[in-house]
Amino acid sequence: MDWKLESDVNDWVKEQFYKLGLKKRRDYNEESAMSDYMKEALKGAAKTKTKTNFGKPDFHIEKYRKRKVPVVIEDKLKLSKLVAETKDGVKFDENSIRANAVNGAIYYARRMIDSGSYQEVIAIGVAGDNEENVKVSVYYVFGSAFNAYKITDVKTLDFLENEQTFEEFYKEATLTDEEKHQILIDSQAKLQSYAKKLNRLMHNHNITAPQRVLYVSGMLLAMQDIIDENGEQLDDGLVPDDLKGRQITNKRDGEKIVNHISNFLKARGIEEEKRKLMLASFSEISKDSQRDEITENDKEVAKFLNGNSSVNKQIFTFIYEYIFKQIDGLGGHIDIMGEMYSEFLKYALGDGKEIGIVLTPPYVTKMMAQILGIHKDSRVMDLATGSAGFLISAMELMIDDANNEFGRNTTKAKNKIAYLKKNNLLGIELNAEMYTLATTNMILRGDGSSRIEKGSAFNRPESLFTNFKANRILLNPPFSYEENGLPFIAYGLDKMKKGGLGAIIIQDSAGSGKATTTAKSILLKHTLLASIKMPVDLFVPMAGVQTSIYIFEAHKPHDYEQTVKFIDFRNDGYKRAKRGISEIDSPIERYQDIIKIYKAGTKAKVNNELWELDKIYIEDFITRNGNDWNFEQHQVIDTKPTLDDFKKTVADYLSWEVNQLLQSRGEDLSKKA
Repeated sequence: MDWKLESDVNDWVKEQFYKLGLKKRRDYNEESAMSDYMKEALKGAAKTKTKTNFGKPDFHIEKYRKRKVPVVIEDKLKLSKLVAETKDGVKFDENSIRANAVNGAIYYARRMIDSGSYQEVIAIGVAGDNEENVKVSVYYVFGSAFNAYKITDVKTLDFLENEQTFEEFYKEATLTDEEKHQILIDSQAKLQSYAKKLNRLMHNHNITAPQRVLYVSGMLLAMQDIIDENGEQLDDGLVPDDLKGRQITNKRDGEKIVNHISNFLKARGIEEEKRKLMLASFSEISKDSQRDEITENDKEVAKFLNGNSSVNKQIFTFIYEYIFKQIDGLGGHIDIMGEMYSEFLKYALGDGKEIGIVLTPPYVTKMMAQILGIHKDSRVMDLATGSAGFLISAMELMIDDANNEFGRNTTKAKNKIAYLKKNNLLGIELNAEMYTLATTNMILRGDGSSRIEKGSAFNRPESLFTNFKANRILLNPPFSYEENGLPFIAYGLDKMKKGGLGAIIIQDSAGSGKATTTAKSILLKHTLLASIKMPVDLFVPMAGVQTSIYIFEAHKPHDYEQTVKFIDFRNDGYKRAKRGISEIDSPIERYQDIIKIYKAGTKAKVNNELWELDKIYIEDFITRNGNDWNFEQHQVIDTKPTLDDFKKTVADYLSWEVNQLLQSRGEDLSKKA
């Protein structure tokens, strides 16, 4: 018999729970019979236009304590109401959310994560026409962005039976390393496309290139709720409707934005000197009162606005809709400010190249952090911080390790993460703009900004390094610095604990003769462990330079009877051009494999179809000269001819002979004619 009411679907779900031995109020609950904690997480998530009430999924489960991952279930009558989607994924317009099971369940899950109460949620949609024609779809939701979900292969509710069955499901449902890397690349590409559109919008409104990234970072801060150090909310973050285009002192849109940033930083306990430095940069947003006057809307944001609005409101609206709403769903290692800065720098008339700022792609910063084995107790520094891309990658690995050690969302994990963000990351940046971006970037990542310092790494007080006790260093020094920037790693290694590890990505001419003074001095105190040759197009379009990654162990003089690992990673599977990055040969797998190759050399368990390990991995000695640190200097090219070479040569010769004979006969025949 066909079901007539949605309650018939609810009854079917309850029957499944009964078969699994799950009891109401003990193991699961319906609608509003949830914990106060979950109610708070769902506050404002009602599927009505006003959204003033908390959301009420049809069923919810909060019993799986080990992972602290809640389960929300939405039911719908009719199989056709299971999910509404396009080729781009699940739809999240209001009609789709109200009318479809999966859409509603994921909507609730995203709101729960957006509240900060949860980091991941299991969302289940159930829909059917009768008992013989009912479907279950199970999704793992890991962020609040539109794309922050993964459909699983599970088609029943059996995995909810007990803690053990849920644990087995959870391990399969969560993101694999391959999926995380793909999200990273997809998110980067999406962010770049947004940056291009936003750049066009700012260009149309005469925002100068150096100002553009400050607009992005400042406005993102202005969208944050103001919460004091005790966790009490003092004010809501700004939304586009708060900007009215009024020409009244202290009420102009730009002034509202800058005032909110000031209050946010003060409430966060950001020290006064750092706050003043940041506000000096962000004041660009409010300087020009003409940008607060009502003007015609740009086509990029017209669909979000009712009536014409100020330039500042238009830019704010674009950032709010396309960036702010999606930060939580972006790959964990994405350097938001860095991506924006790189994109806008393309239009800065060479400004970035002149000051030597070339930012490292996030998939490279992540790989370098993984090679150094960064974990929850690591103390990581970057003496040329840029936009903090290396520190972000390090912080993500540290957080993952803490969650794995203590359990996600446990008190121990939360305390450890809060501690490491404030104490285990040190960044130093000389350029004022980049300093502001780095600090903002870390604040947006949960405030690891406490130890971002403004100034030159070479004139910091000795006590800074003595007290910090770094055991890891990650670096991409300015290319324009003397000896290609190699003195940065020399200085950093000197300031580290004995046995610490360092990695620098640098123009590899530094390791083949252009920086021998520093290279020799490094080897007197520290050990070169490995050299990884990177693609020549790695920094395209900002720069087309050959780079390598050099890896060191601190305070252990180099032993010249010990070999160094040389790895050729020029084929990383990507092709880069002005228009962006494209995959050509399994880049995700290659970036995971390179860590295995670094660890195990020719014995690494990698895909043999991707790698000829004997050709791309060499262990060899270096000299004291400091000019033989690169892969090709140790590559042995076999000049001894093989049988195949001989056969090819003979075949080529015979072909030439025949060709000559035919030509001569052709000439003779023509003469006779």
